[in-house]
Amino acid sequence: MTSPRRRRDVERNQRALLDAAAAVFTASGVDAPVREVAAAAGVGVATLYRHYPTRSELVVAVYRHQIDALAEAGPALLASAPTPFAAILSWIHQFVDFLGTKHGLGRVWEGDAAGFTALHVLFVERLVPVLTGMLEAARASGEVVAPIPAYRLIRAVGDLVAFSSPDPDYDVRQMVTLLVSGLRQDQPELGPSA
Repeated sequence: MTSPRRRRDVERNQRALLDAAAAVFTASGVDAPVREVAAAAGVGVATLYRHYPTRSELVVAVYRHQIDALAEAGPALLASAPTPFAAILSWIHQFVDFLGTKHGLGRVWEGDAAGFTALHVLFVERLVPVLTGMLEAARASGEVVAPIPAYRLIRAVGDLVAFSSPDPDYDVRQMVTLLVSGLRQDQPELGPSA
């Protein structure tokens, strides 16, 4: 039987690895050398491989870890932010950071469409209800009036992040903030498409 102390050490090592891997993947992409991840986590490469024998297992674990962190952040932000809208904006910025680590995930899962689909389903099932609850709180407070559902907002933010270029004059966070700020306004009626 594993002692509680050993279990805590293992969990701490895993969290350190996942947090370090997320930071490294954001900076260098999912193809970054695993020794860079291990060094950032303060563990040896053997420790990394003991927990995550393949790169795809590490990438998936980072993705799941970040989904869990985002799901937990929503209610925590609603409880601590000065307003529900401030909580939404903070959560959306964390979501933007998460999307930054997601670039290259498709390459890791080439040939495993079912695995990639399962991750997307997890993403939708965990995060859409969190943002839905946050939007409901902001609507109840009168801060959000736009009738956009959480899924559409997540997709719109994802599109802004996915198509951002390395142009130094383009600030994806500024664009996302502009988008989210639009939730505070009535939306104009759109005529038929041309």
